[in-house]
Amino acid sequence: MEMDETNGQVKEENEYQLEDSWRGVVTADSDEELTANASAILRKRSRRLLGELLRPYRKTVALASFLMTINLATWLAEPYLIGFTIERGIEGSNVRALITLSLFVIGVFIANNITWGFFLWVSGTLGQNVLFDLRTKVFRKFQELSISFHEKYTSGRVVARLTSDVDALSELLQTGLHEVITNILAILGIVVILFAIDWKLASVSLISFPLVIALTYWFRRHSERAYRKVRDAVALVIVFYNESLGGIRAGKAFRRENRNKGIFEGLTARYRDANIKSHQLAGVFGPGIRLLGRYTQAIVVLFGAIRVTDPVDPLALGFLISFMFYVDRFFGPLQDLSQFYNVFQAAAAALEKLAGVLDEKPKVPEPEDPHTPDFVHGEITFEDVRFGYRADTPVIHGISMLVPAGQTVALVGETGAGKSTLARLISRFYDPTEGRVLLDGVDLKRYPEWRLRRAVTVVTQESFLFSGTVAENIGFGRPDATREEIEEAATAIGAHGFISSLPDGYDTDVKKRGGRLSAGQRQLIAFARAFLADPSVLILDEATSSLDIPTERLVQHALRTLLSDRTAFIIAHRLSTVEIADRVLVVDGGRIVEDGSPSDLISGSGAYRALHEQWLESLTA
Repeated sequence: MEMDETNGQVKEENEYQLEDSWRGVVTADSDEELTANASAILRKRSRRLLGELLRPYRKTVALASFLMTINLATWLAEPYLIGFTIERGIEGSNVRALITLSLFVIGVFIANNITWGFFLWVSGTLGQNVLFDLRTKVFRKFQELSISFHEKYTSGRVVARLTSDVDALSELLQTGLHEVITNILAILGIVVILFAIDWKLASVSLISFPLVIALTYWFRRHSERAYRKVRDAVALVIVFYNESLGGIRAGKAFRRENRNKGIFEGLTARYRDANIKSHQLAGVFGPGIRLLGRYTQAIVVLFGAIRVTDPVDPLALGFLISFMFYVDRFFGPLQDLSQFYNVFQAAAAALEKLAGVLDEKPKVPEPEDPHTPDFVHGEITFEDVRFGYRADTPVIHGISMLVPAGQTVALVGETGAGKSTLARLISRFYDPTEGRVLLDGVDLKRYPEWRLRRAVTVVTQESFLFSGTVAENIGFGRPDATREEIEEAATAIGAHGFISSLPDGYDTDVKKRGGRLSAGQRQLIAFARAFLADPSVLILDEATSSLDIPTERLVQHALRTLLSDRTAFIIAHRLSTVEIADRVLVVDGGRIVEDGSPSDLISGSGAYRALHEQWLESLTA
């Protein structure tokens, strides 16, 4: 470590380097080292996605293509018509022809601008519709994907996909795509017209074409790689920005501001350097094309003068002027491509990322033969269930058990024993590696998600609340619930009193993540939300951990009534909460080591009694 003398702050040697965790993000989402085969697969996947997005707007695409064709045709005709007007009107001293042809040229100019205006209107509407479909498609996909995906795919990367990547595609659809297409067609059209005017002069004018092709190939190869780096880098900036500000309390509590600043500067520097590289490439390509253009024009002037004065087969002066216009227009689109190709590459890289997300398959797929009973009793059965978040690290080891409908079961054990994993398997956030989890004798894999979520509800320690009113948060699980039902649910779990004391009662805005309420109040609202949903199976995963003792007792009193007609699993370190359970399962190392009623186990000499004694000692310590 070294001291920064300018501000007195300690600067670690690797302050501006990425930490291992952020290197992992790059590896997980980077395609810098793609093989040729992998690149081809990504491009194919991207083209397929773009085709899917444009397919519903085939007629609009056809109209835009028609307008673009007319606009390009008039643009290509302008120089020829100018030369023809000069040849027939001025050199031929034909005033009538000059006026007629001049009016025709003006008409072509007007048609060019009108079609351009309509094209921008049509293509802009098309672009916005496609972007709307893409955003909703990606958001819907993120909603459909399993919990395992979101646990490895950070929220910052989700934001990057929905913001910077969609914005890059937006720039392509609204400004870049038609420019790229029209410029390519313009270049091809101009080559054809040059040979039609005078093949000898055209052959001379294309003397620099091999250099143009070589420079374009060089730019294309390097810019594609550069823009992938730009997309990777901007995604990392968004990821870290989102994650560090989301954990701002922890950052301040552990004085991580300088360290976070260093990491962010490193990520931003990578984004800056990637952009500088892409601009450097454009800085070589654009001026290089311009230089070749000026060189070609000089050659055309020299040989054009020779062709005009050729006594055997002279070239008309008016067509030489047209030829000069076309040569200038030939290199103009090439220069534009250096800018629009940057847009194209940025969008292509973004499209690859979006296509990758949309191709993700849920780890917990929907059943092919769905089971949708009208009523779920709530019997839970584990049949030799084994599970691990990683294939080489098992967490649950061959658990078999039967929980009758209506029974309240407490899962207890030390941290990391596997209690929450069992809850995730019951709610089918994950599927077992081996064995089966059954609900009413039917494998959970046969229940469609909508039916399973109605039958099984989880209340976690986080007690996440959304921005909105208290009533809206309670009714989150049952949007059709009446105000009376919402208030009855809050009253049943003991939340009505504190809600009534809020400034606007049930209409009080809880603010972002429920920040207006205490942790205990947020959990009570989460309880009311779950009870209003009226599931057959209710899982409380450390859901009383943030409650103070009086509030916990109030909730326990409500739980005895509200859990009596449904299957319930209570995961708690506070063994006072366990007292309301009919049955206790002691989990240790992914195995059930004890099973019995609270009174039977506490009178024994096993693991539950030891846990109970440790808990009592913690209260008096």
